[in-house]
Amino acid sequence: MGKPQFIHTEKGEDLVVLSRRDYEALLARSGDEAAEDAMTARIIADTSAAISRGKEIALPAEVWAAIEAGENPIRVLRRHRGLTQVQLSAETGLSQAYLAELETGRKHGASSTLKTIAHSLRVPLDVLVP
Repeated sequence: MGKPQFIHTEKGEDLVVLSRRDYEALLARSGDEAAEDAMTARIIADTSAAISRGKEIALPAEVWAAIEAGENPIRVLRRHRGLTQVQLSAETGLSQAYLAELETGRKHGASSTLKTIAHSLRVPLDVLVP
């Protein structure tokens, strides 16, 4: 929420100026269903736009759950994208054997290597490096 502006009028009234977004959020929190619906629609639109610009990613809950459960994120994301190790190897320029070692945890990979893999899997680097 942004910082509200407080104004004291000549008549002695205290006014508060908010952005429309903050005002609608306040209404939504107070139980105004129409305002809540409008805020939800705005959140969806903003998130969809961020995904389109590549600023956010959308992955199914089971993908996130697998990563959070400790499965190797490269393997989880590769499978989610429908790629074999050979296909990801061709796309990244890395050997299939090296990818296998990364997926099993025998190797950890340099940051430049992980950036290449993240780019191929269409995710930010921080998804691969917790």
